[in-house]
Amino acid sequence: MSDTLPACPQCGLENTYPDGDNYVCPDCGFEWPMAAASADEDDTGTGDGIVRDANGNPLADGDAVILIKDLKVKGSSIVLKKGTKVKSIRLPDGAGDHEVDCKTDQGAFMLKACFLKKA
Repeated sequence: MSDTLPACPQCGLENTYPDGDNYVCPDCGFEWPMAAASADEDDTGTGDGIVRDANGNPLADGDAVILIKDLKVKGSSIVLKKGTKVKSIRLPDGAGDHEVDCKTDQGAFMLKACFLKKA
């Protein structure tokens, strides 16, 4: 089964399975979108300098986005809830692995585009 499914990016184990639009790791409970994995495998989605959401749509400064899953904030008890709409995002240059700067009611955050969809 694991010959075509990716290993879990969090724990590295290969006991993953598809569930709707996500892959799930039953060992650590981590979920991640299938669309991000397919965009990584495509030559069109990587290396072109365009930041894309979980569905492959290009993002730009000022766009509004919606979170596609609950995100726990490292170092705090804050959880950004699935379905939260974030307005006026920024796409900073050289931000490392987090492509989107945004402000919510809970503070300012840097997020990965694979957890967002264009609103």
